[in-house]
Amino acid sequence: FMTSNEPVEIIKALLDQENEKDPNIRISYTIHDSVEFLDVLLENLQGQLKTSVFRNPAVEPYILPYTSDHSRHIHSNTTHTALLLDVRLCSHVETFDQERLNIEIALLLNGYPPKFITHHFKKF
Repeated sequence: FMTSNEPVEIIKALLDQENEKDPNIRISYTIHDSVEFLDVLLENLQGQLKTSVFRNPAVEPYILPYTSDHSRHIHSNTTHTALLLDVRLCSHVETFDQERLNIEIALLLNGYPPKFITHHFKKF
């Protein structure tokens, strides 16, 4: 995928020009205001690029990627890693705050004690 501030007509002309260079290589394109790529949702909101965490609708929203019988202190990196991912992916503070709430709900629903969650959120 690619992002650009150029008008759609210029982008299409550029891609069409590239398609003519080699008959064995074809570039197909679709132009939208948003794209999901891996875990990121990129959106063009009135000329401003907004990034946030992409949640696949086919996946249960509050299931953690793994479960184990390790003690809670082993799981402290779960909270840190999730928050770090959100900081890197969210371009707006409001979006990060919503993702932080999603992490908190997921941890609570997966049996993490509120005190544990609060401690690690403050530590972050």
